[in-house]
Amino acid sequence: MKIRTILTALALFMGLGTTMAQPRAEYPRPQFERTDWVNLNGTWTYAFDFGRTGEARNYATSKGFDGKITVPFCPESSLSGVQYVDFINSIWYQRTLNIPAAWEGKKIFLNFGAVDYEATIYIDGKAVQTHYGAGSSFAVDLTKVVKPGQSHNLVIRVNDDLRGGKQPGGKQCTSYYSAGCSYTRVTGIWQTVWMEAVDREGLKSVYAVPDIDQKQLVVTPQFYTESNTNKLIVTVLDGKKVVATKTVPATNNSIVVLPFKTMKLWTPEEPNLYDVTYKVVAQDGKVIDEVKSYAGMRKIHCANGYFYLNNVPYYQRLVLDQGYYPDGIWTAPSDEALKHDIEMSKAVGFNGARLHQKNFEERYFYWADKLGYITWAEFASWGLNVNDELAARNTLGEWAELVERDRNHPSIVTWTPFNETWGARDTGAYPRMMRDLYNITKAMDPSRPVNDASGDSHVLTDIWSVHNYRRGDDLFNSLKIEEGKEPYRNININDRGKQNFARFDGQPYMVDEFGGLPWIKEADRGSSWGYGGNIDTEEDFFNILRGEIEALKASKHVVGFCYTQITDVEQEKNGVYYYDRTPKFDTEKWREIFMLIPSVIEDPVEIKY
Repeated sequence: MKIRTILTALALFMGLGTTMAQPRAEYPRPQFERTDWVNLNGTWTYAFDFGRTGEARNYATSKGFDGKITVPFCPESSLSGVQYVDFINSIWYQRTLNIPAAWEGKKIFLNFGAVDYEATIYIDGKAVQTHYGAGSSFAVDLTKVVKPGQSHNLVIRVNDDLRGGKQPGGKQCTSYYSAGCSYTRVTGIWQTVWMEAVDREGLKSVYAVPDIDQKQLVVTPQFYTESNTNKLIVTVLDGKKVVATKTVPATNNSIVVLPFKTMKLWTPEEPNLYDVTYKVVAQDGKVIDEVKSYAGMRKIHCANGYFYLNNVPYYQRLVLDQGYYPDGIWTAPSDEALKHDIEMSKAVGFNGARLHQKNFEERYFYWADKLGYITWAEFASWGLNVNDELAARNTLGEWAELVERDRNHPSIVTWTPFNETWGARDTGAYPRMMRDLYNITKAMDPSRPVNDASGDSHVLTDIWSVHNYRRGDDLFNSLKIEEGKEPYRNININDRGKQNFARFDGQPYMVDEFGGLPWIKEADRGSSWGYGGNIDTEEDFFNILRGEIEALKASKHVVGFCYTQITDVEQEKNGVYYYDRTPKFDTEKWREIFMLIPSVIEDPVEIKY
């Protein structure tokens, strides 16, 4: 057992859990922030329920289980104080909720950043709500089941069936030991839990769309209860200077158009953000709800085989980021750790990341917005039987929740629901699901491209993504264009008769996985791996890397890449950094090579196929 785990367990045993600094104490929803909230992270009680008999044994009414766990860390992690790494098909949580007396007359919500997978919420022994999802956020309305000024018993049952093929799992390993590119599992609560009080006529959500061509921000609000007598006041600020403001009726029909005289655009090089405040004001002038937010003015679109940022052809130098941590697994140990991951990526020359097989938390996107870092938001699709109807239904529901939650973040430039769906059939559930995913995503957010399946098996897509781990000349030769033929792709639809799979139609062509160059310490060479076999010297390593970047640069139809990967993860040793985030090589050596391809494409050419 690691020293950190021993110390954590000792602290919990001695009762120190409640007196130690609260984990992940920052507000978890930075684009929709209120002041009246209570963070519930910290020490909870828990019990495993491997036979799923807890309901029969009245676990829902428990006032405390024997085990103690630190939320929001999953029980597999060392930071949870548990570190149980075998399969957990059911776990129960318990804690007391103290409802502030000042919340009388308000709506009271219990919010979850993420719980993997099927979570049933009990208050004082009664089931209130069940949610299905590996990484989407959800809220439970407690207004009718709790009383301000009183304490209530909260119990949560979480069921997880990683190997059933019906639910997403991402890179969680379906074997006991981590193997290949699959790693330690995640069960139960793994993002912040908190309570919040909102006026019954308060603001439920906003959809804020930047329109740089017409120099305006367009906001669509939604309220818990509409009122023609209430007003919504939206104010946009640059520092302390008001640059736009508008007052509209507090109804769901209202569209708020905020014109800008001048605009500061958001880019990775200059991540300008405007503060935005939303105030719901009653007829007597009383502010009944106030939300703080922000917006970045930028435009994303695809045309002529290029990806455009603010109407300029832009080369995406992405890195694969799996969001794993040695001590927290899927959960960053601190908000600072999220920020640091982006800073160390930018330091070696990347302008963004493909967020791989995990639904990243909102605080990550906040730091990407603040620091200037483009992202591809991906679903944790591995583990799903993509040919199964129930798996498709589970995907559509959770994906819609994620798009709605994250669509206001300027750093997100592409939606990527799936990755490497090699077992997909060309008829039945898979092509239907992919078309539904594309159309639902476009209906919810027409402003961003959709990459339906990273690495091919494309059905309906705005970006043509392929994975290619060849090196040097082999990489360049495989990407050559032959007249009358599709460019390199990962599946051969002619040989396999994939009539419902898409054919290339001039979309921006991206190699959104390549590299994966291993650098493995001598002691780890028997149990670790990277793409293409180990490299023995630092000189050879950078010569190979340079050759790959030069091959991509010479392939004029390739308008972006994603290098595998930013850090090692457990047994996969192909990161720019080690798993503990320490550097493998000098930062400037990486940076000089990756930046051989500039972000702005100065001389776009007509791409012919």
